[in-house]
Amino acid sequence: MPGAAAPLPATTEQALKITVVGGFGVGKTTLVRSVSEIRPLDTEETMTRAGTAVDDLAGVEGKRATTVAFDFGRITLDATSVLYVFGAPGQERFWFLWDRLFAGSLGAVVLVDTRRLEDSWYAIDRLEAQGTPFVVAHNDFGESSHDIDEVRAALDLDPAVPLVRCDARERGSAKQVLIALVRHVRSLVMEGSR
Repeated sequence: MPGAAAPLPATTEQALKITVVGGFGVGKTTLVRSVSEIRPLDTEETMTRAGTAVDDLAGVEGKRATTVAFDFGRITLDATSVLYVFGAPGQERFWFLWDRLFAGSLGAVVLVDTRRLEDSWYAIDRLEAQGTPFVVAHNDFGESSHDIDEVRAALDLDPAVPLVRCDARERGSAKQVLIALVRHVRSLVMEGSR
């Protein structure tokens, strides 16, 4: 793991937080793992037959583990600032955790999979209702024939909300999602200061 033993710099003065949300099996844990400079904390547990009546595996039939609390990663931005990345669990039975994870967040990434797009609507609705800045990242598993405009239309996404394509497995791609979120938040702050 990159930086598995990387301690927090002693010069750190500022901690920023973002949250990654979305439906079950969209790649939230994978994204956190991809960008974290430390070995990420995750709460993945093996899926059992007891969950088959609860978790819909359509489109993610190969999924064998699921997040039951949250994922946590860290990125050092500079000598004084770090970014904490929290990945939320996607199943409805864990949504009660989201408000805690959103608290103090700079913003959020809504990760979507076009095979299960309807699983993203709740996250988008909740963030809009709370007024939390967010971007939407279409996690392309290499099977998507949908272009970004089709995804935007299917989500009925506000034109002001950035929508980007990514591959959560690729560090560089996942980092670009976080950069898009920071740029979006910055633009909102700049607009608000005028």
